[in-house]
Order: sequence, then structure tokens, then C-alpha cells
Amino acid sequence: MTCFYEDFAIECFEAGRGLWHARIRRADRTPLVINGVAFPLLEVGFAWSDRKAAIEDAKSHIDRFGLRWATRQDAPRMQLAAV
Repeated sequence: MTCFYEDFAIECFEAGRGLWHARIRRADRTPLVINGVAFPLLEVGFAWSDRKAAIEDAKSHIDRFGLRWATRQDAPRMQLAAV
């Protein structure tokens, strides 16, 4: 199941019976860039007991870090700003 939150897609999946996880990727499929390293997606959180909890955890990650996950073209600017 995939839902959209802000500019991100959250994919929720069950990895074992009753063990729900979430993946975050940009809705436009561009990579997430963290400290200059590009990631196609991120798996976040713990093994939640239900899908809703996994999605809420992913949303909290987006709220906390979403603006820091720059696009690939923003990565050089981020590296220069950090120097």
C-alpha cells in the first residue's frame, strides 16, 4: 500500500506476521540526498503492530527531516554550505 504525504510517497509493507514497516521515497522518484549521498528510498522505524502506526512513524520522519532531504542537484550547494 502506498500513500502520499507532502512531496513523498510512503509504502507500507508487512515483513512477517504483524510486523509493519514503511519506506519513504520522493513522489517524483528523484533520490533523497543526505549529506551528499543519494538514496532511492529510506526504510524507517520499527516493526509496528499495524499499518497505521508504520505510516504515522514515516510521516513524523518526513516532518522532522523532509526539508533536509535535498534533491541531487542541491547536493553540491549543501556541501559548500557545510564547509
